[in-house]
Amino acid sequence: MKTMRIAMLAAAVTAAGPSLADEGCGGLPSQSQLEAALNAAIGSNGGLNFPMWGTIVNRQGEVCAVAKTGDAWPGSRVISAQKANTANAFSNSNLALSTANLFSAVQPGGSLYGLQHSNPVDPRVAYRGNAKAYGTERDPMNGLKIGGVNVFGGGLALYSQADGKTVLGGLGVSGDTSCADHNIAWRLRAALGFTRVPSGVNTGSGAPSKGDDNIIYDITNGVSASGFGHSQGCPGTPTVPASNVTN
Repeated sequence: MKTMRIAMLAAAVTAAGPSLADEGCGGLPSQSQLEAALNAAIGSNGGLNFPMWGTIVNRQGEVCAVAKTGDAWPGSRVISAQKANTANAFSNSNLALSTANLFSAVQPGGSLYGLQHSNPVDPRVAYRGNAKAYGTERDPMNGLKIGGVNVFGGGLALYSQADGKTVLGGLGVSGDTSCADHNIAWRLRAALGFTRVPSGVNTGSGAPSKGDDNIIYDITNGVSASGFGHSQGCPGTPTVPASNVTN
């Protein structure tokens, strides 16, 4: 009997997944919009120019859209969702935090040490359903909470353009180096029409007056000057994309 109830629940969730995403994702890009913008954002990002996965979650952490380009690493699907969840989960009306901003903060001695071990990915959501639907409008993660915390580049919060403070959800991309992932996400968010954040820990050259959530390269001898620096251990010379947001 217990097995039957579980099976019935699983079937109900499977049927409800896409409709749940539709109901809870107002104001966020559709799967087709995400896929088109993701394709356009790839290239000249300081990485390997590999195909990518992209995921959008709403403020409740429910997956709204999943897209991919080409033969993207299969393992990066869940990582992109994890990044979207992280940026949404740890940004608020006062401060936007990208996953890139968390790299140093979670190291031993950092202000958020141990954060990466909280809120684990739910494997029942991550690996459910027919893999042929992954990255399509019928992705089995739709409408469900993926969870997960990622602490390298590629995840950004999405804010209401009306006030620049209300968090609508998060965007995550994965498939290249972590530095390139951030650059692609940075381009992608703006291309999708999200160009406001309330403030951020990056206050470097070109950042708006209250800062933004751009990647920071300030680690010297293993120590980040700001406490929110990202590894520079990516191929080539990592570049910081020009700021494309306002407060």
